[in-house]
Amino acid sequence: MLQREPYAQLPQLPSFTLTSEDLRDGEKAPQWLTSALFGVEGGSDTSPQLSWEGFPEETKSFVVTCFDPDAPTPSGFWHWCVSNIPAQVTSLERGAAQKLPEGALAHRNDGGTDSFIGCAPPAGHGAHRYIFCVTALDVEKLEVDENTAPAVVEFNIFFHGIARAFLTVTYEEHPSS
Repeated sequence: MLQREPYAQLPQLPSFTLTSEDLRDGEKAPQWLTSALFGVEGGSDTSPQLSWEGFPEETKSFVVTCFDPDAPTPSGFWHWCVSNIPAQVTSLERGAAQKLPEGALAHRNDGGTDSFIGCAPPAGHGAHRYIFCVTALDVEKLEVDENTAPAVVEFNIFFHGIARAFLTVTYEEHPSS
């Protein structure tokens, strides 16, 4: 099966560094990062700690997203989307989805909440990738509100993104015996 590369068709942007105290790029997500809402045992729907550095000096705000391009839908699955994060904010602590920085705006994810939804691939569907992306923008605020879908937020980023950073983890739910 060919893997979707959701950012490959977008304009190439300079990169910067995204790290986490909770996650390691390319490794398996910890159990607590899974979704209680979708019934994954041990899940907590808790957003991970994230930190970023090396972004352009002209950055005026950030957008943080988590996307599963391997979900069994034509459009993947948005797990998290936060826009209008002020430029002076360069990290989010674990659980920040519940207490965003002042000025930041949470958008409704594909699970219908305005928070973070953890990993929850269908059992037996194979390993899914969860792509955390921080995009640096050339504007302080995107012209969006809390009802703006993550795909529309991304469309707005197309016009204002100046750099991106990625951290990807995987998770697989095995079928019950």
